[in-house]
Amino acid sequence: MSNKTCRFRYPRRKVLRYLLSKVSIPALNVVAEVEINGQENIPKQGPLLVVGNHFSFLDPVAFVRLARWPIEFVGGSQPPHAPKWSRLFPMLWGFLHLYRGTGSTEALKAGVAILNQNGVLGIFPEGGNWAQVLRPARPGTAYLTTMTNAPMLPVGLSGLVNVFPSLKKGKRARITINIGKIFGPFQASGRGREKRRQLDEIGHEIMRRIAELLPPEERGHYSDNPAIRAAAKGTEVYPWADKTEGEVTGLVR
Repeated sequence: MSNKTCRFRYPRRKVLRYLLSKVSIPALNVVAEVEINGQENIPKQGPLLVVGNHFSFLDPVAFVRLARWPIEFVGGSQPPHAPKWSRLFPMLWGFLHLYRGTGSTEALKAGVAILNQNGVLGIFPEGGNWAQVLRPARPGTAYLTTMTNAPMLPVGLSGLVNVFPSLKKGKRARITINIGKIFGPFQASGRGREKRRQLDEIGHEIMRRIAELLPPEERGHYSDNPAIRAAAKGTEVYPWADKTEGEVTGLVR
């Protein structure tokens, strides 16, 4: 672990994040009708990984809306599907930058440091919001839970993609936030391909837990309906599988 990561302290930006979280509640209520279910499942403290589906660039705002504790985020360094103006909130909040296609070792080490301080870390296991159906997880979330013994809180987010299209029509979108029961942590052993296989299976379990909290038509690869799974085929392709973030044509604005 680098000296920079060793010095990472949780929480940070306390005053600014407190103000932003207070603003997020009325702001979200102004642009949408928000329904939150399962708030009794939210623990009072960490360590905790908050995991959810990632269909919209607004998803982190929903996590902030739920937070009863200081929450850090792990996210892609370049949000290719978000308008430029929307980058102000993550810039002010601050997050751990993942450089997709590189392994993102520094961000993951910082995530381990946060969780080892009983911190709360928000992460979207799919690794990006290039589709609006549930896809397989990247290995980072499974790695974090196995390295820290941090349990996970699953969250299903639905309707956030409709916020701005609805506003253009003079309407408020309906957002549903379903919070599931805490599960995990998990363990992984071995090295190389065997460990990656175990991390991938943990990732599938994470996504199955999230799928239970989504409408059937949004469960994608984790649907019980063969037709929905078939329709989701192709969305599992990771845009940065053989590229470094910023090199995918058409993804960076």
